Amino acid sequence: MIIILKADTNVQGPEYEKINTYLKQFPDINVKLVELQGETRTVREVHLIGPTHNVPEEVLTSMTGVERVIRISSKYRQIGRYDLRLVPVGFTYQGIKFNQETLHIFPGPCAVDTLEHAEETFKFLQGLGIVTTRMGAYKPRTSPYDFQGHGANCLPWVFDLAGKYGIKIIAMEVLREQHIDEIKEALEAAGNPTGVMLQIGTRNAQNFELLKAVGSQNELPVLYKRGMGLTLEESLNACEYIASGGNRQIVFCLRGVKSQLGAPHRNIVDFIHVPVVQRLTRLPVCIDPSHSVGSKEHGPDGLFDIFNAAAQGVISGANMILVECHPEPETALCDGPQSLTFPELEQFINDVSIVREAYEKRVNVYSQGMFKKMTKT
Repeated sequence: MIIILKADTNVQGPEYEKINTYLKQFPDINVKLVELQGETRTVREVHLIGPTHNVPEEVLTSMTGVERVIRISSKYRQIGRYDLRLVPVGFTYQGIKFNQETLHIFPGPCAVDTLEHAEETFKFLQGLGIVTTRMGAYKPRTSPYDFQGHGANCLPWVFDLAGKYGIKIIAMEVLREQHIDEIKEALEAAGNPTGVMLQIGTRNAQNFELLKAVGSQNELPVLYKRGMGLTLEESLNACEYIASGGNRQIVFCLRGVKSQLGAPHRNIVDFIHVPVVQRLTRLPVCIDPSHSVGSKEHGPDGLFDIFNAAAQGVISGANMILVECHPEPETALCDGPQSLTFPELEQFINDVSIVREAYEKRVNVYSQGMFKKMTKT
């Protein structure tokens, strides 16, 4: 159950104290005050966690400081789609809005290898008018002998270059709580020239201590990647862990699921789940065609499988795309075979634009009832 307080209710005042006093007669219920930033006001919610079936809704609704009471039947109490009038879907970070209507592309290397390559990438993205990128400093690898990123050592010059070329957000994976602190300290030391979206990779999809750590801070948003072998429900519950810590600035990323049935691709593409996540939650949805496909093979028509995989997600309404690119994929220290060259990235962006236009046309036609008319004729 969630109690939404009126805008003028003072949580230090007698109205809130009366609510608290009443709720104390239900000892099995955990009471938590949550503040959310809406479009026009800060929304304060009182979350009741536990057996709330005996809590009378009408009594709470009649209290002076209460605006509305909502019984949550969904298991996703924090990320579910309740009361969208007060707290809209998504969030704004670094002046960029992330919701279930927008679309942003984050091109870049999975793990930054050299300063020169990072600068070439930032400069090229600036020329395309793109202000969002992916660029990892910490990279988990299957083999302990593979390149695993430069760690905190590269953060100062990555952030400095990002600011130089107008990059507003970098999606960057973290593997443990220490990495969050290192990123924050490096950003502050550099004068906060850019922003960082903390990425929870598929290998840490159920690292609950890490989920709690990114959820307990509100400064940096979180990009959560679905676990490679997890059900959708298990992955969404992981996002509940993040949100229950207080951070609801979350983007849910589909990156394919592990199965030998996906061969010759690395994973089975799961982008049909874009609208599923959108209707179950208030989270914007990202797709990662590079890691889903894992190569740059193409069909007889010349279109890369990565392009076609991305098109599946975009035509379904995806709100963000991670795609790997590198100035010299043949020399990349990580995921070179699936990284697009700069000319290929331009083709990719053009292709996404075509598919996005088709998606918007489909939505417009459906919203006007044209599908029904066409069906009748």
